[in-house]
Amino acid sequence: MISLPSAVRAFLCTRSVDMRKSFDGLSGLVEQCFRHDLLDGHLFLFVNRRRDRIKVLYFDHDGLAIWYKRLEVGSFQVPDAGDRDGVELTQAQLAMILSGIDINTARQRRRFQPTGRNTRKNEGISHEKDLHNSTDCV
Repeated sequence: MISLPSAVRAFLCTRSVDMRKSFDGLSGLVEQCFRHDLLDGHLFLFVNRRRDRIKVLYFDHDGLAIWYKRLEVGSFQVPDAGDRDGVELTQAQLAMILSGIDINTARQRRRFQPTGRNTRKNEGISHEKDLHNSTDCV
């Protein structure tokens, strides 16, 4: 399991990327796909057309770093992003993608969430029910 500080976010570019791109090419894609500053310290993930290679670009205190993985068998599953070029991943989704777990069949169980707090849009989980005033018994 990857352990990241809570302030670090992970973003996945859903369009295919030429894996020959390095620091400068991927840095340009961060601006195009995500409209984020690369120096914020977040993780930016890119996959090739066959989805058997993934690169992670991030700023590590004093310079850019790339983490690169090539699968010998299989492919990385990319969540459906509709017409968007990039999506934000939770740390759990990131770990599942890198571990080869099908995130479409994985299901998160209902959890408490304080009223009035927005959920991340890409989690695919709706917490519209007010759990404070629920009459359901557990």
